[in-house]
Amino acid sequence: MGSIGSRVQECIRNQRPDALQREVAEKIGMSPDALSRALNGSRQFSSIELARVADYLSADLHWLITGVPDPNRLTVAARHTVDFETWERNVPGRVADEQTIQDIALAYRQAYRDPVDLHPLPRTVEEVRLALGDEFVRPFADRIEQRLEIGVVRVAELSTAYSFIVGGRRVIAIPATGNWFHENFSLAHELGHLVLGHHDENLTEDVSHRHEEAAQDFAAQLLLPVDEVKEVSWDMMSDAQLADIVWRWGVSTKALAQRLANLFSSVPSPVGRWAASPTQRLLRRHLAIDPHDDEITRRMDEASSRRFPLDLREAHLNGIAAGILGKGTLAWMLGIAPDGLDVDAPDIPEVGSDDLALALGL
Repeated sequence: MGSIGSRVQECIRNQRPDALQREVAEKIGMSPDALSRALNGSRQFSSIELARVADYLSADLHWLITGVPDPNRLTVAARHTVDFETWERNVPGRVADEQTIQDIALAYRQAYRDPVDLHPLPRTVEEVRLALGDEFVRPFADRIEQRLEIGVVRVAELSTAYSFIVGGRRVIAIPATGNWFHENFSLAHELGHLVLGHHDENLTEDVSHRHEEAAQDFAAQLLLPVDEVKEVSWDMMSDAQLADIVWRWGVSTKALAQRLANLFSSVPSPVGRWAASPTQRLLRRHLAIDPHDDEITRRMDEASSRRFPLDLREAHLNGIAAGILGKGTLAWMLGIAPDGLDVDAPDIPEVGSDDLALALGL
């Protein structure tokens, strides 16, 4: 299992391979000699020194101390935002999103005090499609939860989508934008990260980029499988037929055009005519739907709505009724003030993240 010193050395090699030892020592508030002796085992790291090491090297403090990963740790796929219409990547607003990610993780830790072992997921795109079932795009988030046991959270506070693992539970968190087509690709992309096991820690930038490309390819294959795409007579397609395909497959006209360009090296003219226009325009003009049942608007409304898994909300309700939890986190999940939550509960103080960490011995 090794020593604390050897694990710190491993983190330095992985995270700061070009840093001099004196530079590392300065960053964590130690003298070069003290760091050298701590690394070779002739002295112990203090608790504050280890905390600074973990922060500076983005390391799991629990692992540094014990040699075993923290069962309650939060592991997020190292990622870049993907523009699903241009396929360009850029660094997301992770700093601004960090508090929301931590709030979601706290909701899981409060509801489920005991970590669980990760259950196996399907290993290929084909197996995932089989598990999700026919016409999975319309109830995509529900199918992911019901068939794959991955929680799906939708909140307006996020700038981009994330997938992470907390206490052995897989979660996909997406922004509430109202854009149903982009949401589908976000769900498929983050599902790719989870299926492909991209939630490793201490990744290099190069590996992170390769993971993004693999998740991007996974999403394209899941939503626009090659066999189905190649069966379509694209050059002979009418606007009404294109609208029907876009609606059934749950993708934007721009994403479809990009997929066709990647597969055929060109974009068929019926698709190209609409690629620069909002997908909504094509649907409003050419999709045959019941005029008394505006399903287009309903899908967009759903993509704007705050969403947390039902079992997570029920776990909080049970915790409130048992006097274990306060109302604050559930109210936040529902997007209402705690005083507006009409739930019978003992009069107990709300559990904050610091209190919970102390109670769990973290």
